[in-house]
Amino acid sequence: MFSLKALQKNKTFRYGVPMLLMVTGGSFGLREFAQIRYDAQKLNKKLDPSLEAKVNVETQSVMLELEFEKMKDANLDDWKNIRGPRPWENSREYQDQQRMKTTPES
Repeated sequence: MFSLKALQKNKTFRYGVPMLLMVTGGSFGLREFAQIRYDAQKLNKKLDPSLEAKVNVETQSVMLELEFEKMKDANLDDWKNIRGPRPWENSREYQDQQRMKTTPES
C-alpha cells in the first residue's frame, strides 16, 4: 500500500490535484459572482409598473397582419426615390428643387 510519504513525493498528487481543485472550485466561485452581477443588473432595470404595462400593450398591439394590411393599401407604383441633400448643399433649397421636379405639371 502507498504510504503518506509516497503520496507527498508524487508530483501528480502534490501539484496536479491542488490545481484541479482550484480550477473546478474557481469555476463554481466565478459562477456565483457572475450571478450576483446579473441579479444587480436586473434590479436596476426594473421599470415603473405603469410604464411596463404601456410597453407590453404596445408590443402586443403591433401584429404582423395589421402591418401587412397597412402596406397592402399603400400605393407603391407611383413613388419616386428622392435622395437627401449632401452636407455641403443647402437642404431647404434642395428640397424645394426636388418638390418642383416631383409635382405633376398641369
